[in-house]
Amino acid sequence: MLPTGLRYGLTLLLALAAAPAWAAPVEIRVVAQEGSEPKFIPAGIGRVVGLCIDLYRAIERADPGLQFVGDQTWLPSLRAHSGLAAHQYDALCAVQHTDERARQYVFLEPPLFQLRYQLIARASDTAAIASWDDVRKLGEQGMILTNRGYTAPAMLEHIGGLQVDSSAATPAANLQKLVAGRGRFFLHRAPGVQGFIDRAGVAHKVRILPAVMATTNVYMAMGTHVDPVVRLRVQRAVEQLDKSGELDRMLKKWD
Repeated sequence: MLPTGLRYGLTLLLALAAAPAWAAPVEIRVVAQEGSEPKFIPAGIGRVVGLCIDLYRAIERADPGLQFVGDQTWLPSLRAHSGLAAHQYDALCAVQHTDERARQYVFLEPPLFQLRYQLIARASDTAAIASWDDVRKLGEQGMILTNRGYTAPAMLEHIGGLQVDSSAATPAANLQKLVAGRGRFFLHRAPGVQGFIDRAGVAHKVRILPAVMATTNVYMAMGTHVDPVVRLRVQRAVEQLDKSGELDRMLKKWD
């Protein structure tokens, strides 16, 4: 029996050979996820830019037989995830792996990049935080704001012993809550956190604490309904972008 990788490779080659040269590109349905900067960033009426937009275009260049459609249409992150699970969409970009999601999506290797979680505090706050123990010592004065429906609340629950408010639905709402004093810290992810703060117009009101509190990889996630050959083509394109250094260049552009 042939090794799994070789079988997949032969399947892909046979599929490409069987496809006529004039065949229309395979469309992969996606959306722009609200509150996910720098993955997707509003750039005026009807225009979305960002890391994932660049990634989609790079995959299309690597495999011109693939076309991502819908990346200029906004959708709340929760609905985007439920839409992929319900097979309304075909892929989501830069998704964190969880056990629940692994039952609903197919995660493609290699990871696209690594997220760094850091705390944001008000500019006047003199707190020096190097670890979660430092936050725990603050007790009720160490309230951490996170976003409902994201992976951060579950992560903090697993860490334990922390005061958490995950009632806000978007990062922008939590940033405004922080400025208003309705929490001591806001746990947000980099890359792109400084640009997010700048665009919100609160750069002079908050500061990013230097300690990296947690890291996690993110992946291209595709629906279980998508043709395995198409998933393999996307994976091969991502592998090519990783080996060429293009993934790193895109990340640095938006960090």
